[in-house]
Amino acid sequence: MKLEDLLMRESEWLKGIGPRSNIVISSRARIARNISGFPFFNWAKKADKEKLLKLAEEALLKSKFMKDTIFLKMKDTSEIDKQFLVERHLISPEHTADAAYKALIFDEKEIVSIMINEEDHLRIQVLQSGFNIMEAWRVADEIDSDLGTKLAFAFSPKWGYLTACPTNTGTALRASVMLHLPALVMTNQIGNVFSAISKLGLTMRGFYGEGTEAIGNFFQVSNQVSLGRSELDIVNQITSIVNKIIMREESTRGILLAKNKEEVTDKIWRSYGTLKSARIITSDETIKLLSAIRLGIDLGIVKNITRPLINELFILTQPAHLQKLEGKVLTATQRDYKRADIVRKKIGGK
Repeated sequence: MKLEDLLMRESEWLKGIGPRSNIVISSRARIARNISGFPFFNWAKKADKEKLLKLAEEALLKSKFMKDTIFLKMKDTSEIDKQFLVERHLISPEHTADAAYKALIFDEKEIVSIMINEEDHLRIQVLQSGFNIMEAWRVADEIDSDLGTKLAFAFSPKWGYLTACPTNTGTALRASVMLHLPALVMTNQIGNVFSAISKLGLTMRGFYGEGTEAIGNFFQVSNQVSLGRSELDIVNQITSIVNKIIMREESTRGILLAKNKEEVTDKIWRSYGTLKSARIITSDETIKLLSAIRLGIDLGIVKNITRPLINELFILTQPAHLQKLEGKVLTATQRDYKRADIVRKKIGGK
């Protein structure tokens, strides 16, 4: 399988068929691990980085969980392909820099991806469609246990698993859920939600995680620290808080329909009309308009478009995907033309 093949595949986490998929896009469990006897990656010398890469590669390719996978060394990966992997949530933006001793392995369904030598020696990630954080954690835990029989992980009886960032020390589990919250944004309640969860030790981030802005009404809710807490505690807290956010979003959608149906309906169909007729459109505008149409689908206002199609367009219209589809480097203006063309054809425009 080649990276180009992914363009024709539907990522598991984008299928829109998981629990509470009207509001929850995906659930992710990420576990950080470091190999005992080696410095953290950012402090390691070149010889250690090379050894780490070789050790991790050998262990991962022997794992029963990593069959039918793609293994990529970042130094052999083009800049467009790196961004393509970021857009598909298979690597972090940080993993694209200083690529000499970095790598990625992921399965053909894009459920499991493991970064080698990002901030930590290993970043094990499992993505599930919809609100399925418990299953994501269960799979990640099994992979972690399997790799633990092949590699000696840095561990302290006092502090737990040792990580490059102190906030990850302990279980080193970061559990997150990506939510679509247009009603809370439209009614200016999102700031209150952000404030409330911050007091509970959680955080809200943008579409691509840490350090990114929220666009298109998409937010990632995750734990901030893992020290002194069990994996189950973290997952249960995320589950409890996200359930409350879902309930608040759903009730607010109901209020909008009851009190401002014409205004909401107009916003949705204006978004649809723009995407159906636009000849040139930016990435940010596309995501915002697709967000409105997705809300229309969830509210039963838009009936001729499916949620999986909208999810697919969120990814296909990103810069690297457009260039992969075209098979060449495109300028920003060329991408804006290509993006508009793809969206028009996908939603039935001319």
